[in-house]
Amino acid sequence: MLDPNADLPNDLDALRQLVIEQRNALAARDLEIERLKVQLARLRRMQFGRSSEKLDREIQQLELQLEDLEESTAARQPAAPRTVSASKPVRQTLPDHLPRGNVLHTPACSCHRCGGALRVLGEDVTEELEYVPARFRVVRHCRPKLSCRACETVVQAPMPSRPIERGLAGPGLLAHVLVAKYADHLPLYRQAGIYAREGVELDRSTLADRVGASSALLRPLIDALAREVMSADKLHADDTPVPVQAPGHGKTRTGRLWVYVRDDRSAGSVTPPAALFRYTPDRKGDRPAEHLKGLAGALQADGYSGFDRLYSDGSIIEVACWAHVRRKFHDVHVANASPIAREALARIGALYDIEAAVRGQPPDERQAIR
Repeated sequence: MLDPNADLPNDLDALRQLVIEQRNALAARDLEIERLKVQLARLRRMQFGRSSEKLDREIQQLELQLEDLEESTAARQPAAPRTVSASKPVRQTLPDHLPRGNVLHTPACSCHRCGGALRVLGEDVTEELEYVPARFRVVRHCRPKLSCRACETVVQAPMPSRPIERGLAGPGLLAHVLVAKYADHLPLYRQAGIYAREGVELDRSTLADRVGASSALLRPLIDALAREVMSADKLHADDTPVPVQAPGHGKTRTGRLWVYVRDDRSAGSVTPPAALFRYTPDRKGDRPAEHLKGLAGALQADGYSGFDRLYSDGSIIEVACWAHVRRKFHDVHVANASPIAREALARIGALYDIEAAVRGQPPDERQAIR
């Protein structure tokens, strides 16, 4: 085994110089980490309202670079020595909903000094967070066949319905594939590789068929959700760019994800909130017009010109968004410390304070306080 201290100098001055160089290197790395964090936070603020895919890629590259620096720093730092505290130790709080399992560590049955019998005084419990990898299992549906002794009639319980007719995937597996693909952005070919390590061969094309079948299975639920959202008297609307693969072109194109939200809890409503998402390959003005066809009431959205046609006949009332107004003043104030922009931010902040005080109150009371 190689001695890690074999290449250290024996001269005291050389050792001091080596320690100084290492401290300077660590300090430089810490400064670089802080610089990347600041730059990453700035880019994330810029990401809202920007449609550039270059910005998204820059954020991803910064996150990877920051992750590598933090990992290398943690790997170089020695583990902190365990210290004995005179005060009562504080147990780390872990979520109560997680299942718990006990591992019992028992000492010897007799005293190691005198050999006398031991009695229980209490116990110390230390919790640690562990991860149990997901695993596949096969559920066997057994249906015994019974026959009548009198007339020989055969009786058997019907087979429970499956999410996908004649499909081998259970509802839990289908839900996992969908969440991994759409919430965790894990492509199907990567999922197939993960499952193969567990000894389960699920071809990518098979997974794609199941995703498509699950989409058709969920269509009635989506339609019901759409009816619930569109029946509201007031909606919030917004859209965000999403990069979409363009096979054969070697790059991605920009699609749009539209969200329509009904949530009047701040106005004292007890109706549960709901959100409806719609995807389109572009940001044409007829997209929201198609989504909101037949809507009557108030629509709160940003200043996108595609919403303008919705207000022309008076069936939909435009409700402007203070957050978008405030953002413009904030950008001006950050850029040149404009006193007018600062005054605008202060006045908008005063309005926000009023709204915070009346949130959840009945409409008449909110109007009177305003």
